[in-house]
Amino acid sequence: MNRETVLIAEDEEDIRNIMTLYLKREYNVLSFANGEEALAGIRETKPDIVLLDILLPGMNGYKICEQLRAEKIHIPVLFLSAKREQSDKIRGLELGADDYMTKPFDPGELMARVKALLRRSKKQMELKENRINLIKHGDLVIDTNRYVVTISGEPIRLSTKEMQLLILLATNPQRIYSTEQLYDLIWGEDNYGDLKTVSVHISTLRKKIEKNPSKPMYIITLRGFGYKFLE
Repeated sequence: MNRETVLIAEDEEDIRNIMTLYLKREYNVLSFANGEEALAGIRETKPDIVLLDILLPGMNGYKICEQLRAEKIHIPVLFLSAKREQSDKIRGLELGADDYMTKPFDPGELMARVKALLRRSKKQMELKENRINLIKHGDLVIDTNRYVVTISGEPIRLSTKEMQLLILLATNPQRIYSTEQLYDLIWGEDNYGDLKTVSVHISTLRKKIEKNPSKPMYIITLRGFGYKFLE
């Protein structure tokens, strides 16, 4: 059985060595201390998951993640950072990251999160292979094979989580999802983040697909219950 590959981008040698030591028990591990070299390594090797420090020399983690998503590289990204402010976490998630851990962290928890992200990524790939190619609702068209969304024929750029939320809601119109349900389905039950992440992503998604985000036509809020997609 082929082992999955984890790519680490971390400039602190001690932290990089500890991460490598733990992860090598179950995965192939590649490591880089420079942001530009890490980005080149991701493009070349196409790892199964990327563990990305934010404050990297050469190119910071935010820019790397943004570039990956711009190139439609949907490898799971887990940010590692000493930055503990909620705004830093939200920024990372809005750029398309799948999870965020603050330093110092327990290597066992890191391993658990890596496993959870890889499991979720596999499930999403399986769903993608069996999913209807196109979802159409009015002027909104979602190509689930190519992960392309258009409004009146114009392409809309979405982050990974925005895309996952939109596909889930659009494939289940009129179904009400609570914030907790959306978090578990998109971010995973094994995650340790903040439920506010869901409302942040819904808000940014509306700004991109709704003509008037304050009076949404597609994704509406049912106070006290959650969200649903209107046909």
